[in-house]
Amino acid sequence: MTAIPDAMAPHVSVENQFPEDLYDAMRRFIAAHPDWDQYRLLQSAVAGFLFQQGCKEPAVVQHYLDALFRRQGVIAD
Repeated sequence: MTAIPDAMAPHVSVENQFPEDLYDAMRRFIAAHPDWDQYRLLQSAVAGFLFQQGCKEPAVVQHYLDALFRRQGVIAD
C-alpha cells in the first residue's frame, strides 16, 4: 500500500497549452498589472473556478478569498 503523506507539497508544477488568444490576453493583463505574474493569475483562476463550481475545501476557499482581497503592492508568502 502506498503511504499517504501527512501534508501535500506547497507547490506542484503544471504544464498546459493555451489557445494563443487566451495567452495573449493573459500576457497583456500581466503587463498592465505588475503586481501579478503568471503563477498568481493561474492560481486565482483555478481557485475561482473551483469555488464557483461548488468546491468548499478550506484550501480552495482560502486561495479564492486571498485572490479577491489581496491589496495591490502587498506580497504574500
